Amino acid sequence: MEEHRSELFSLHAMGRRLKYSGRPGFGLVEVMIAIFLTSVGVMAVMSIQPNAWRTAAKADYMGRAAEILSSELERLEGIIMNPCNAVTVGTTTRPIVCASGQSVAQPGDAVYSVTTTIALTGANVFLATVTVTWNNGSNLVTESIVVSRQDFFRSPAGCANA
Repeated sequence: MEEHRSELFSLHAMGRRLKYSGRPGFGLVEVMIAIFLTSVGVMAVMSIQPNAWRTAAKADYMGRAAEILSSELERLEGIIMNPCNAVTVGTTTRPIVCASGQSVAQPGDAVYSVTTTIALTGANVFLATVTVTWNNGSNLVTESIVVSRQDFFRSPAGCANA
């Protein structure tokens, strides 16, 4: 009886008799199911990869545009705050600003357009708005800053008001 049990062990499942030989290992069905599930997982990961690349590229462009925007606003603020500098009211556009910092676009470089608008809002108070665009204007970031002239920032000392 013991000999019979060690050679063949029977299980009942859903009305059918399944036979277990007692040998360790995986059967063909288990291996096929594992391959199928692994394939489904790999396909799912691969299907989201292009979206991740697009999102990363958009974030890169946005980050570079924000850096250009911030430096342009700082530059304008420094010019406007000094009463010795002449401030031109109106809109100016620099059509090509390269993210690499070079005057000419390098291979793979991101090219931006920077539009600056300066308006006089009161006595010695200016509103500066900077807009950075890329992809032919389809994407943009914009920011405004209110700047007043301040004698503390007068340089060179003793210069006449512009």
